[in-house]
Amino acid sequence: MEIYPIIKRCMDSVLSLIGLIVLLPVFLILAILIKLDSKGPVFFRQKRVGKHKKHFYILKFRTMNTDSPHDSPSHLIKDPDRFITNLGKFLRKTSLDELPQLINILKGEMSIIGPRPALWNQYDLIAERDRYGANDIYPGLSGLAQINGRDELPIEIKAMWDGEYVRHMGIRMDIKCMFDTIVSVVKSEGIVEGVIRDNKEVACNKETLSK
Repeated sequence: MEIYPIIKRCMDSVLSLIGLIVLLPVFLILAILIKLDSKGPVFFRQKRVGKHKKHFYILKFRTMNTDSPHDSPSHLIKDPDRFITNLGKFLRKTSLDELPQLINILKGEMSIIGPRPALWNQYDLIAERDRYGANDIYPGLSGLAQINGRDELPIEIKAMWDGEYVRHMGIRMDIKCMFDTIVSVVKSEGIVEGVIRDNKEVACNKETLSK
């Protein structure tokens, strides 16, 4: 039995608890702003795929109106500006809408680093991840695919990055992903709102991934 998954789960529990305590004022401020900005609940719940493809409900700060498509990836929604709230644009750009997932991590449904949890109906992504064993670990708040293209990545490339994480999962990899995530968030990299209408390919060296 490998020891790192146990260590990783302990670190997730401690760090998520500390994060929730430290960020409590931020949670309260954002909750008030969300209620003032638009009608609807503070949090958004959505069915996602967890470890061993067990379903759970991910938590986010609500960034869209209540009449928005519920089970569609945001980068595939047509005319997203029609649904995203004014505050929601800021929350999504800064990734602050993802903070409530610290609760999912504390509950043992997610990890800080791992493949981003797929929507329950993203069958193509789930199938691709099966090829790499990426459905057999806890999904993460961030991961290799997030820092290497995020919404811009085609399904097969996203799954390859998730598989790369599974192959090299360890303390060094997790620290690298945490650091690169901060850089990516600051630069607002890889965030795509709405359907990608052109055929632009994302550069990715598959030979490097296979090493």
